[in-house]
Amino acid sequence: MKNFPNLGKLSVISAAWLPKIKGHLVQHKKLWIVIAAILVIGSVVIYFLTRPKPRPMPLPNVEVTAVDTTTVNIYGEYVGRIRAQQFVEVHARVEGYLERMLFKEGAYIQKGQTLFIIDPRVYEAHVNRAKAQLNKAKAQAEKANRDLKRIRPLYEQNAASQLDLDNAIAAAESANAEVTVAQADLTQAELILSYTKVVSPISGYISERVADIGTLVGPGAGKSLLATVVKSDTVRIDFSMTALDYLKSKDRNVSLGDADGSDKQVSHVTITLSDDSEYPYKGLVDFADPQVDPKTGTFSVRAEMPNPDHQLLPGEFTKVKVLLDLRKNAIEVPSKAVVIEKGGAFIFVVRQDSVAEKRFVELGPETDNKVIVERGLRHGERIVTEGYHKLKHGMKVNPVAASNKEADGETNQDSDL
Repeated sequence: MKNFPNLGKLSVISAAWLPKIKGHLVQHKKLWIVIAAILVIGSVVIYFLTRPKPRPMPLPNVEVTAVDTTTVNIYGEYVGRIRAQQFVEVHARVEGYLERMLFKEGAYIQKGQTLFIIDPRVYEAHVNRAKAQLNKAKAQAEKANRDLKRIRPLYEQNAASQLDLDNAIAAAESANAEVTVAQADLTQAELILSYTKVVSPISGYISERVADIGTLVGPGAGKSLLATVVKSDTVRIDFSMTALDYLKSKDRNVSLGDADGSDKQVSHVTITLSDDSEYPYKGLVDFADPQVDPKTGTFSVRAEMPNPDHQLLPGEFTKVKVLLDLRKNAIEVPSKAVVIEKGGAFIFVVRQDSVAEKRFVELGPETDNKVIVERGLRHGERIVTEGYHKLKHGMKVNPVAASNKEADGETNQDSDL
């Protein structure tokens, strides 16, 4: 202390200024904290003020189609069997040996054309005998009539008795009756003789012969069928429809069977050939069974169809397409616009404010990739046909008509070029 006389003074001074220095340090520290906080807040404010604003999410583009009403033909498909309009079996009506065949198998023949000749000699003999019996009966009748002419004047002159007159009258009447019987026998014999010439009952195409030449044919011979003749210029198509179709037929605008005098359209049919091509001619349903078969739950329907080129063969099975109903003012939408789920079927409808609405609908028959909507849609509403998989109920969308969509695509392609 003696060597450093000012040390005590310094100690006193340090003790007096130390609290002041600490206070200044504390104040400077708070100031830096405030400055740092202001800088951070300013930086945040500047960032939020100067940052780029986020672009709004674009609305999903969906293809829409306006709902319209139209007339829709509703068809049903069934399995049908073709049969000829007339199919006649040619039988031998008398017994005898087959002598000749006068046609070419598979050829077209005319009605009344002679097809076969059966040995006629036995039946010619029966005709000759009947003629002889007729001549004999006529001779006896002439004699009896002459006797009556002689007896009647004698009876009037009292030269003959009543008994003689009665016997003469009876003999004449009996002889005349014998003539009638003989004439009938001759007619029957000639008719049986005509059966030895087997003629075609209709015009059409004839099959191959069933019996060979020299075969004993006839009802008693056990083999009477000789050939078949088919008239197939017009064919008939038989098919069966369900009982449900029959029950609903009263409410339809199409008549199954003959027209009943109402304004209903007569149902027409088309058929598919074996090569899956459509037959060029259409037929008309001309008969529908008035009762349902309880065993099968179906009823029979028949249609007639022209077959001028004989392209349709009797006995052939084919697919029949029948006009079942004619819906007027029906709402028909593309099938791709309909979504099927457990709760039912629904369609996204775009309202006027471009908001997509999930609309449950009741569906009807489906034809040609389109389906009829029975309930749930109105004329003029817009439905989503493409892009509905990315939609939710109440979502705002950018509706694009199909034609506009295609035009936009062409514009984009031109701009890319």
